[in-house]
Amino acid sequence: MVCPILVHSNAMIKYILSSFLVFTFILTGNRCYSQTVTESRGDIRVMFYNVENLFDVYDDTIKNDNEFLPDGEKKWTYSHFRQKTLNIYKTIAAVGEVSPPEIVCFAEIENRYVLNELIYKTPLEKYRYKIVHFDSPDLRGIDVGLIYRKEKIQFIDSRNIEVDLPFKYSRPTRDILYFKCLVDRSDTLHLFVNHWPSRMGGKAKSASKRNYAATVLRNSVDSILEFNSCAKILIMGDFNDEPWDESIQKHLGALNTFNEPSCADLYNLSSTGSNDVSGTYRYMAEWNFLDQCIVSGSLLNETGSLHTNADKFHIADFDFLLQDDNKFGGKKPFRTYIGPLYHGGFSDHLPVFVDLDL
Repeated sequence: MVCPILVHSNAMIKYILSSFLVFTFILTGNRCYSQTVTESRGDIRVMFYNVENLFDVYDDTIKNDNEFLPDGEKKWTYSHFRQKTLNIYKTIAAVGEVSPPEIVCFAEIENRYVLNELIYKTPLEKYRYKIVHFDSPDLRGIDVGLIYRKEKIQFIDSRNIEVDLPFKYSRPTRDILYFKCLVDRSDTLHLFVNHWPSRMGGKAKSASKRNYAATVLRNSVDSILEFNSCAKILIMGDFNDEPWDESIQKHLGALNTFNEPSCADLYNLSSTGSNDVSGTYRYMAEWNFLDQCIVSGSLLNETGSLHTNADKFHIADFDFLLQDDNKFGGKKPFRTYIGPLYHGGFSDHLPVFVDLDL
C-alpha cells in the first residue's frame, strides 16, 4: 500500500498506525467493536454517519466557517483534519467488516473537497468510490453527501431537494440529497440522505422546522410512489427527532410496526440498541435515537430481488467510538472536540447501517 504524501511526519505515523490497526482488526477477526456487528454481511451494506464538523482548513468567504480554521476558535489544523479523515476511514472499514459498505452517506461535511480527501488519501482509495454531493444553503457551509462503490452501485440520477423553511427568522438549513441508482445491475433503489433542522432553541420550539422538512421529504417520496407504487425507497439521516416524534410518525408517516407491510407505506427500522447504547447521540445522561433508517414496504418483501428487514439494521457501537462518561455514568460517543478543546475522537454521533440482500 502506497501512503499519500503528508504534510507532517506525525500525520504520517498516525496514518500508518491507523491503517495497520484497521487491517489487523479486519484480517484477524480481532475486532475492537461490540456485539452489534452482524454475523453475516448482507449483499449491499448502506451506512449513514454524522461525522461532526468535517471541515477543511481553508476559509470559505461566503460561509461562516471561521471556527474551523487554523487561526479560529478550534485551532483546526491540517494535521487535525488528516486525523479526522483517518478516523472516518477506520469507522467505515469496521462497519464494512470484510469489505467497506457499498454506499456511505454523510452529514456535517463542509464540501466535496473533504470527501475527495477521504476517498483518495486514505486506504479507501483502492475501492474506487464515487461522490455525490451538492452545496446547501446552510450558513456554516455543512452539507450532506454520499460515496458509492461503482462496481456494485450504478449511478442513474441525483439532485438536491431544497428545504426552504417558511418561518420568519429561520436560518437556511441543509438540502435533502436524492440518489437514484441501480443495485448490482438488477434493481433500482431510491435513496434520500437527510440532516434536518437542529433543536436549537429547544425541541418543542424548533419542532415545526423538522415537521416541515418531513413534509418536503414525504412529497418527494409520494412523487416516486405515484409513478411506481412498489418503488424501493431507503431514507437515512440525522433527523434531530426520534422515531416516535411527530415529524417522523405524523408528517413523514413512518410506521414502527411491520405486520403485513404495504408497498406504499414507510417503515422505521430504527428501534433497537445494545446494553451500553440505546441511541446514536447522547445529551447529558440520555441517549437519543436521532440517526435512523426508514424504508418503503416493498423493501420488506423478502421474495423481492432487493430486500431487508428490521434485524438487518444496526447501530455501530464499536468500542473505539465510545468512551466512559465520568459525569453521568455509562458510555458516550468519543468526540473530536469537547467545547473548544481538541479531543482527538471520532464524532458526537454513532453511525448506523443496514444490509440489503439480493
